[in-house]
Amino acid sequence: MQINPAVRSIGLFLLVMLIVGSIDSVRNLPATALFGSSLVFFFIFSAIIFLIPTGLVSAELSSAWTEQGGIYDWVRMAFGEKVALIAIWLQWINTMVWFPTILSFIAATVAFLIDPSLDEHKGYLITVILVVFWTLTLLNFKGVRASAKFAGICGLVGMIFPMAVIIVLGLAWMSAGKPLQLTFTMNSMLPHFDQVNSWISLTAIMTAFLGMEVATVHVRNVVNAQKTFPKALIISVILILFTMVFGSLSIAVVLPHDQISLVDGVMRAFQAYLGGYHMPWLVPVLTLLLLIGSLGSMINWIISPAKGLLRAAQHGYFPQFLAKENSRGVPVRMLLLQAVIVSVICLAFLLMPSVNGSYWLLTSLSTQLYMIMYVFMFLAALRLRYKYPLQARPFKIAGGNVGMWLITLLGIFGCVVTLIVGFFPPDSIDVGGKLHYEIVFSAGIVAMTLPVVLLYFYKKIHSARQLLS
Repeated sequence: MQINPAVRSIGLFLLVMLIVGSIDSVRNLPATALFGSSLVFFFIFSAIIFLIPTGLVSAELSSAWTEQGGIYDWVRMAFGEKVALIAIWLQWINTMVWFPTILSFIAATVAFLIDPSLDEHKGYLITVILVVFWTLTLLNFKGVRASAKFAGICGLVGMIFPMAVIIVLGLAWMSAGKPLQLTFTMNSMLPHFDQVNSWISLTAIMTAFLGMEVATVHVRNVVNAQKTFPKALIISVILILFTMVFGSLSIAVVLPHDQISLVDGVMRAFQAYLGGYHMPWLVPVLTLLLLIGSLGSMINWIISPAKGLLRAAQHGYFPQFLAKENSRGVPVRMLLLQAVIVSVICLAFLLMPSVNGSYWLLTSLSTQLYMIMYVFMFLAALRLRYKYPLQARPFKIAGGNVGMWLITLLGIFGCVVTLIVGFFPPDSIDVGGKLHYEIVFSAGIVAMTLPVVLLYFYKKIHSARQLLS
């Protein structure tokens, strides 16, 4: 399908904003702040082995196949429907696991305005998670058109502004010679290869980098994509690294290590900074902005995964009653199924002795599932280079097939490393012991992937019945 030149209206600045906006998040800062000054090395390392390869590969795929967009169609064209089902399922179920983490962040933000001690109350967290998610699910029945602009405003007000504020506060704190909670020495900033715990930060950092493929779908509308996208990617990576590194360090320098909470660490950092500058009245304002930003980011993410899974439903892997859409084009029954699954997954907060432990478990589990999906994406991109060599690609990774091999192997290497370290919890988080964590974590991976087998059997049985009838 030829794209009308009139719609190719995305220039360098807007593309950079789309990429940065899809990845940057204040919510991820406490998890990376836990690893102190060594996070600088790991952010740069992760950008090289994962963020940049993901951006380049997904941009080429998006520009080449404008009608068949998304992981399901890319993998289907490369390896067939059955493998594509695994990929789209991993993308969908990963989002189901991710929802409770951002919802717990929302719950902790609300608690900070009411009673900060509630952030460790599991009953409170689960209640808020269920109420918020079911409410947003019902609101999505009206479609995404009305909520898109609201989500954009929420992101600007509730994510970008608080991120800028915490970075400025951190830099001002360090330049003023205030007491710091971590040291910046060569020994502390470089990883220790004989210590597994120092590499566990990759899980948190890779989590912060997920979502690049969502932004690159716009590459098909970019003016002079072959030149514009590499520039946009370089600028975006620099901006993402700057904001994530200095945002994380801003939390780590002001909060003692044992006071960095994964669910309300940002609010605690604001409280420490603004208390030190005698401006505590700003804390509720910034906390409210974070709440608005988190709610805004949830709105689009609730319906997007369901839309993606519809592609598999259209090929017979789900009962058709689940794929039924209302008059506004919303798969309401799929959204209700999502809400039920998220409600069950949020009970994971009862499986760990601490809220931090539950948050880390869900974050790591979500990242593992997403990393497996990315492996399929990298392999599909490599396969499609050879399967469809004449396919027009407005953006194409430089260096021919050798360049594609280098980029995809680098991305797969990043995924494999993350998959390995994901099985090791940080020593600083109470997960009830490593054995307990590994058992629950492994069981979670099995439980999240096993339904794919059931979907295969469903289609096989359904197809057999159709033949008999």
